Amino acid sequence: MNAPVPSSLESLYQCSDQELDQRIQAAKDRLGDSVVILCHHYQREEVYKFADLTGDSLKLSRLAAERSQAKTIVFCGVHFMAEVADILSGPEQVTILPDLAAGCSMADMADLPQVEAAWKELGRIIPVDTQVTPITYVNSTAELKAFCGSHQGTVCTSSNAGKILQWAFAQRPKVLFFPDQHLGRNSAKRMGIPLDEIVLYQPELPMGGLTEQDIHRARVILWNGYCSVHQMFQPAHVTLFRQRIPDIRIVVHPECSMEVCDLADDLGSTEQIQQIVQNAPPGSRFAIGTELNLVNRLKHQLTDREIHFLCPTICMCSTMFRIDTQHLCWTLENLLQGHIVNRITVPQREAHLAKIALERMLQVR
Repeated sequence: MNAPVPSSLESLYQCSDQELDQRIQAAKDRLGDSVVILCHHYQREEVYKFADLTGDSLKLSRLAAERSQAKTIVFCGVHFMAEVADILSGPEQVTILPDLAAGCSMADMADLPQVEAAWKELGRIIPVDTQVTPITYVNSTAELKAFCGSHQGTVCTSSNAGKILQWAFAQRPKVLFFPDQHLGRNSAKRMGIPLDEIVLYQPELPMGGLTEQDIHRARVILWNGYCSVHQMFQPAHVTLFRQRIPDIRIVVHPECSMEVCDLADDLGSTEQIQQIVQNAPPGSRFAIGTELNLVNRLKHQLTDREIHFLCPTICMCSTMFRIDTQHLCWTLENLLQGHIVNRITVPQREAHLAKIALERMLQVR
């Protein structure tokens, strides 16, 4: 039996949900182990259910690289995640992002020309090569990971940012941390670094809006970037839940603002948030400050716990939401015909330098 000729992407939007599910499953069955589908925790449920592997972006990339029999990696996440998968996977593996429009607004808040200009600007005031270690959050472009790789810097995740900062301070007295200011501030503060030694660099302003005194005093220089989802959670939301449910446990992602994180009971990455809730006894009550799809999934899985979404309005990763069952079906059916769509390829030199930065991170214990 020959594989079906893939329909145009537009025509798939005329299909019912049931038909799409059947076609995706049929394509998966035919492709077998030659393809691995990765889904980030924030992915919509109708796509997430077809995942072979689930997790955060770095975990998924590492797991996919270990599946050498999978010649194609279909990453249902956002662009920077697919880049990491391409960097860490084998040379014979191909990485696909089902919808190239699935980006990350935070990652877009820092690009290579801006970071190079900031590095040069800071270098007019302090000797950056001997005093500053650049750290980029994994939620960034491959070219920024490569920048860190070439400047003795590294990468961090939301779960290891504190350890990475400790490593960095053992190398040099200062850190340039981008693109997420909140993860950097929260991690540095939890290490005991005073707030007056943590400054915010605003790339659109001369010298980042800082004085020479600010730069000399600072131990942590943050980039003016943030997650549009986690920015939505406010201290008032925490206060409201504590008033309504006195014994509730507030758990938030460290991409939330310092003011929210200071009021929370626990901070955690997507993986850590899940572990906290899963390990709690039945009857436990939570208000969780992270992306809506993850919170709803926990509510569905753990019905013996009371789980609330911390924000009264809908906060979801709208760019990741662009990957839908139509794009997944289109991708898989093209693979059945030997067609690779939406391949993500990081240039060789950039991938080499980015991998150096990632490997430095992985060596930190």
